Formats: sequence, C-alpha cells, structure tokens
Amino acid sequence: MAIQRTISPVDGRVYVERPLASDAEIDRVLERARAAQAKWHHVPLAERAAVATRFVDAFVSRRQQIAEEISWQMGRPISQSPGEVRGFEERARYMIAIAAGALADIDAGPKEGFRRFIRREPVGVVLVLAPWNYPYLTSVNSVVPAIMAGNAVVLKHSSQTPLCAERFAECFKKAEVPEGVFEFIHCTHEQTARMIASPMVDFVAFTGSVAGGHTVQRAAAHRFIGTGLELGGKDPAYVRPDADLAHAVENLVDGAMFNSGQSCCGIERIYAHEKICDAFVEGFVDHTRQYRLGNPLDPDTNLGPMVRARAADFAREQVREAIAAGAVSLVDPGDFSADREGTPYMAPRVLVKVDHSMRLMTEESFAPVIGIMKVKSDEEAIALMNDSDYGLTAAIWTADLEAAVSIGERVDTGTWFMNRCDYLDPALAWTGVKNSGRGCTLSVVGYEQLTRPKSFHLRIRTA
Repeated sequence: MAIQRTISPVDGRVYVERPLASDAEIDRVLERARAAQAKWHHVPLAERAAVATRFVDAFVSRRQQIAEEISWQMGRPISQSPGEVRGFEERARYMIAIAAGALADIDAGPKEGFRRFIRREPVGVVLVLAPWNYPYLTSVNSVVPAIMAGNAVVLKHSSQTPLCAERFAECFKKAEVPEGVFEFIHCTHEQTARMIASPMVDFVAFTGSVAGGHTVQRAAAHRFIGTGLELGGKDPAYVRPDADLAHAVENLVDGAMFNSGQSCCGIERIYAHEKICDAFVEGFVDHTRQYRLGNPLDPDTNLGPMVRARAADFAREQVREAIAAGAVSLVDPGDFSADREGTPYMAPRVLVKVDHSMRLMTEESFAPVIGIMKVKSDEEAIALMNDSDYGLTAAIWTADLEAAVSIGERVDTGTWFMNRCDYLDPALAWTGVKNSGRGCTLSVVGYEQLTRPKSFHLRIRTA
C-alpha cells in the first residue's frame, strides 16, 4: 500500500501519514458521488442551505484544532491561523445567503401564449483540487457553492494539508449531508488526472501553479467539461504622491509578508512615485524589521517558515541573482536568528534598485521578498504593472478616487484595490487574467461555472 507523508515545515518531522487510495477505491468514490448527486439535485434549496449552515457551524466549533493543524501542516504562525477560520466562515455564510437569488430562474419576459425562463441546473460532480497555502479559504470558494447549487463534491487536497479534507468530511457528516454528496480522496497526481478524464466528473475547480493548471487542462482536453483555474500571481502595487504613507507602509508590508509571502494575491512588486519613494522605502524597511521569525507554534512569532526548504532556496536564489545584477538589499537576514540557509526559515527581504530584467520582479516568488522600484509618473507605473504574465490583483494607494478608477481601468487584472490589498470580498467576483487563470469564484457570478443554463420554452395556448 502506497503511503502519503506530510513533512511539517515546523521541525522537519512527518506530521501526517495516510494511505493513498487504490484505483478501485477512487472509482467507488466517484460512483457514490454521482449516485448521490442525482438525488441531491432535487432536494429543495432551503434544505440544502440548512445542511450547509450546519456544516459551517460544525467547522467554526473546531476552530482551535483547525488553526493548530494549519500551523503544523504548512507553517503559518498560530497567532494568524485562526484568521483562516474567520475568513472561511465569512465566505461560506455569504455564499449560502445569496444562493436563492443567484440560482433563481431568469424570466425571459412576457410573450403572449408562452412562458419562458432559464433555470440554473447543477453541472453534476465537481472535483475540487485544493492547495496548501490557504487550504480552507481556497477550497471553500468552490465546495460550499457547489453543494448549494445541487452538485456533489469530491475534494482532493494537497499532500501538504491532507487533514483539511478530513475536517471537511467530519463537518459535513456532523451536518448530516447525505452520503456521497461530499467525498474526499488522498491520491497521486496521476490518479487525479485519471479522475479528470473520467466521465463521472463534470467540472474541475483547481487552485495552484500555472504548471498545475496546464496539467489539468491536458487531462480534460478530450472532454467537454469546464475547468475553473485560479493560478499564480505577481501582484503589483503603486504608491502615488498623495498616498497616506503610514497607511501604505503598514498595509503593503503585511500584503507582502503575511503567510511568509505564500499567497496568490500577495504583493510581490511595488512601484513608488519618486516624490515619496525614499520616505516610503524607509518606513517599509523599518516596519519589516519588526517581524519575529521563528517557530509558528510560539504565540509571539508573526513570521513562520515557508512550506519547504526548496521553496525558500528558490526565493533566496532570486534575491542573489537580483543583487548580482545591481539590486540592493536593505534588510540583513543576519538580524533574524532563525534564518538558516537550506531550511524553510527565511527572513524577509526588501530590495531596491530593481528592474524588470530581474526574475525577482517578473517571476512569482511566493516568499517574504519584495522589490520596490521608483517611478516618475502614473503612466510609467501602469506600464510596469501590466508588464507581467500574471493578472490576479493589483493595488493603488492614493487619496484620489477618480484617479484610482481611471488607472484601474487600464491595468490588466482580475481585482483592482484602492488603499488595501490581499483580501477577498465574497460579494465580489474572484477571477484572474493572463496566466493567473480563468473562471470565477465567489459572488453571484461564482455560481455560474457550477451550474449550466437550461431553457424552458413553454407554449401555454395552442389555439
């Protein structure tokens, strides 16, 4: 029997061991889900909402256990892990609350002798492939609305965070969801590709790397099914001369360093106007030096290890290359006693005199590193923000609302922020452009990819 082992970045030990499913077990899971979905589809929406609400209640009641497991599995400080439970609850309850409106029939308007409307039918069995960096926040975006829309869900979580799938299952069982409506599986990448190719799967919701997105697409290439892909990011921020600098510094340091920079929508590059750039950089560096890198189970730690040593080594190499090309590092890793080469414990890095010839400014880092580049105008900032293969989020710090909207209209991005960053509002569509993926989760729009339109064209009078 093949075993999946999860190595904790906290201390390098095996934290979880789980047997991988056999091909026959995977087939049985998909068969159960398909059979259950045929019945769940016809359960009234109010009853589905009651089940989903009980599920959220059960999840929130486990908040302490869930937070500790997040820290052990992927390294986020225990002082911050409970925030994922709060975000999970906010998104889940919102998607439950709007379901009736989002799934309501669409009236095509009056026509004498006819009744015409469009109904949103569930797509069927939804395979959710979830990542480790925000293991619950990423998966809840698809799992809860899929269930609410009348689909069955099969969740395959990252091998780094397998307990997250199990907690989902426990909470759905507590909520008394019918057997088969929610299933989870621990399996290999090859088995995942086989599931995608199976006629028993009707939609794939994937969050992960660009390379992973291409793998999903290839696996689905011979089938006419939908794929929702939330992929990477190299999200920029622009600080204008009229920005509240103290606020910009505080927000942007957090946006770049939270979760050790391991966020798809974290800030990875900053453009500061030359009029305020020096003052902004000084404040940014001072704020960054206040981080406490260490064991994430220590309540005083606010910067934990990265998920694994090779991820930290990749980011360190980006930094070394940038410095060799002329960049200047303003934060000494030696000031952080926990920083160790060859380990997941990586001190934050802040670099200036950077440009787009450096991988640090163009290639996803997914680490607590940031490059800050001086610009002379809004036009230059727009050009640099758009000079990227990615387009998940982008942000501006300014006191001028009209300028923010005008500039935002010209930036290629899925979400445009003003005076904030790195946050998902469940009332807004979560989507990306370019290599950041396609499809949409959250908001009323998020229900569209989990349903299919079915038209009813009914002649009432034949005379």
